[in-house]
Amino acid sequence: MAVQPPPPPSITPHQMNLLRIVAYMAWSDGQLAQEEVDLMLNSFSSLFATGDSQKQLQEELRDYLMQNIPLEESIPKLESQQERELVLKLGYEVIACSARTPDEPNINEEEEVAYQKLKQLLNLSPDIVERIEAEANTEINQREGIVDMMTRGLQQFMQN
Repeated sequence: MAVQPPPPPSITPHQMNLLRIVAYMAWSDGQLAQEEVDLMLNSFSSLFATGDSQKQLQEELRDYLMQNIPLEESIPKLESQQERELVLKLGYEVIACSARTPDEPNINEEEEVAYQKLKQLLNLSPDIVERIEAEANTEINQREGIVDMMTRGLQQFMQN
């Protein structure tokens, strides 16, 4: 019996694509901690739903966070320069905040490879990449939580 994919969540395909790219970057080191999953689900569900529908959306999105969809499938679906920049920033923030021990670098080797791939597929100019990384580093240095950063970035994007 073939494994059936989960039913589509009650978010737009556009929102789903953003979620998949961020989830890919979170998976780039081969691990996705349950705490990360819970925080992302809370954040994305509060961004995309209200009231009682948030809990339902969390359940719907859980299956999709557990999937590791290749960037090559998601990046071509981005529709604008603004989306490309948002994805780069969120991807960078996800991997830059993922050190599991004080001795581990913030961005490990697997994450760096995935980030280079993301940059290549997004095809942004070096100046834009440098600006986005500087913005992300400023936010990270201000000790914001990763989910708060992603949520704010997604909220700003959705308002435009």
